[in-house]
Amino acid sequence: MHAPQTYRIGTGAGFSSDRLDPAIDLVAKGRLDAIVFECVGERTLAFGHRDRRADPTKGYNPLLDRRMRAMLPLCAAHGTRLITNMGVANPRGAAMRTVEIARELGLDGLTVAAVEGDDVGTLITPETELWEPGTDVAGIGRPVVGANAYLGADALLPALSAGADIVIAGRVSDPAMFLAPLRQAFGWAEDDWPRLGAGTMVGHLMECAAQITGGYFADPGYKDVADLAYVGFPIAEVDAAGEAVITKLAEAGGCVTARTVKEQLLYEVHDPAGYITPDVVADFSDVEVDDQGGDRVRVSNASGAARPDRLKVTVAFDGGMLAEAEVSYAGPGAQDRARLAGVIVVERMRPVHGSNAISSERRQTPQSPHCTCC
Repeated sequence: MHAPQTYRIGTGAGFSSDRLDPAIDLVAKGRLDAIVFECVGERTLAFGHRDRRADPTKGYNPLLDRRMRAMLPLCAAHGTRLITNMGVANPRGAAMRTVEIARELGLDGLTVAAVEGDDVGTLITPETELWEPGTDVAGIGRPVVGANAYLGADALLPALSAGADIVIAGRVSDPAMFLAPLRQAFGWAEDDWPRLGAGTMVGHLMECAAQITGGYFADPGYKDVADLAYVGFPIAEVDAAGEAVITKLAEAGGCVTARTVKEQLLYEVHDPAGYITPDVVADFSDVEVDDQGGDRVRVSNASGAARPDRLKVTVAFDGGMLAEAEVSYAGPGAQDRARLAGVIVVERMRPVHGSNAISSERRQTPQSPHCTCC
């Protein structure tokens, strides 16, 4: 099989309960080779362990049914592969449920793979040293809920190489879900550190969905973003060298500019010259960002060095409390940003009227919104 000149990959979700309509639009209109649903954080992983303890058939993302019922027919029709960590604490259960949904929908011939091996809970003892808090498990003084290693692209490649149409994992590194299909498509070697670093950069840019298309970027009066209530999700057009153009559907809300890309490039990166992942120690320090206009930004010149010898493990404890989370905004425009969030919620709710889906008429309205700040 010849490697493609360009591999088109989109983001279908950037967190556990992200919106579904942008993913539907991407597969329907984006000519994607693959779409990635990134749905696991440390907190939601702990929730998955909790849910599986209560019911061994559960422990995967609660929105799996809704997402798969919408995405499986589209992916089958458009030849788009779906890769996700919606398996959370039960990838096998999520895969089995996905097979059931495919059969209910009359979709024959779909191959669904479950990727396991991240659950290392049986290896955790009271004497296990925890590097970050500087103590052992016993020193936390709380019951362990679960423990998972962050797997890399190599854990996903066997499923992709076997031709799986749907790949469902638990705790894998977020960029690895993008890197794995790129490795498979272009034949990148497991020690081709510059290309693995470049592919990891693409994954890092894409993993948070709407953050790179203007979502959290928006700051009224300073960084205005058009049609933010219907912000679209990103597409990466990647070549064999790992260089990419980040873009979105023309009719989708939001914007892709050099500034949105730069903000996401630095997001949660402690050392741009040494971003540690299970696949590579990526180097973003010399990345070139070229705004080509029209919501198209080219990124290039990422590199990398040999991956670490050990994997990161997250250990979840039962804190004994329920907590309520809020959206936080920083900077001098924090109040206006919060008000904008309220306006967006009202706008999103207006066409719903008791339904859980945005009308297809709204999605099909031709638009060419652009960020007004750059």
